[in-house]
Amino acid sequence: RIVWSLLFVGLLLTVRRGWSQVRAAVADRRTGLVLAAASVLIVVNWTVYVFAVNAGHVVESSLGYFIQPLFSVLLGVVVFGERLRRLQWVAVGLAAVAVVVLTVDYGHPPWIALALAGSFGLYGLMKKLVRVEAVPGLFVETAVAFLPALVVIAVLQAQGSAAFAHEGTGNALLMAFAGVATAVPLLLFAAAARRIPLSTVGLLQYVNPLIQLAVGVFVFDEPMPPARLAGFAIVWLALAVFTADTLRQARSTRRTAAQAVPATV
Repeated sequence: RIVWSLLFVGLLLTVRRGWSQVRAAVADRRTGLVLAAASVLIVVNWTVYVFAVNAGHVVESSLGYFIQPLFSVLLGVVVFGERLRRLQWVAVGLAAVAVVVLTVDYGHPPWIALALAGSFGLYGLMKKLVRVEAVPGLFVETAVAFLPALVVIAVLQAQGSAAFAHEGTGNALLMAFAGVATAVPLLLFAAAARRIPLSTVGLLQYVNPLIQLAVGVFVFDEPMPPARLAGFAIVWLALAVFTADTLRQARSTRRTAAQAVPATV
């Protein structure tokens, strides 16, 4: 995934003639360090997600992406000193209750979900700390992980347990396509965030875990006992409260901005 992502993003940079932006990002020590940290976090996220899918925990991985927006809200409070509105605190509190309910159901904390939410939330924090365009930023991130990824591939090849080029042409093409499937959503997300309201971006982010949940339950037949369903229901309630508050605040902001515009003669 890392190797093919780097090759695909490098091709995009060549077509768009954006290599100067990569050089500028690397030349700035702070930017380079932050992007390196982002690289570690996104690799952790990818690794946990791949493990979750292969180990039959698609439903739990969807939970991670359901609670990730609320985790990002908490990061805003802790890191940037942002103040939450009352309903936002209610949403965060409900999410905490949901984690407790699911801990009782699983018999242990939902570590996969928490790891996915935490790693992607912190990844978003890193991206907020630097001003780098999506394509050059993603190239630097994948470049940091490129050599370790090659080492892992070489070790697997030496052990005879690698899949690429050993499981047929179709399998090799699917693995190569993982680079496109990884890079395109991240690039489209970055482009959309600059063009549409953040409230809309937030709502669209729920589509991903909904699809994951449906795949886990209806395609892979993962269990959804009543206690687990109750935990998910509390998460959905938290997201509904959070979304309603976000939309209300967005409407209020638009009304205030419209009233501030002087009437033209």
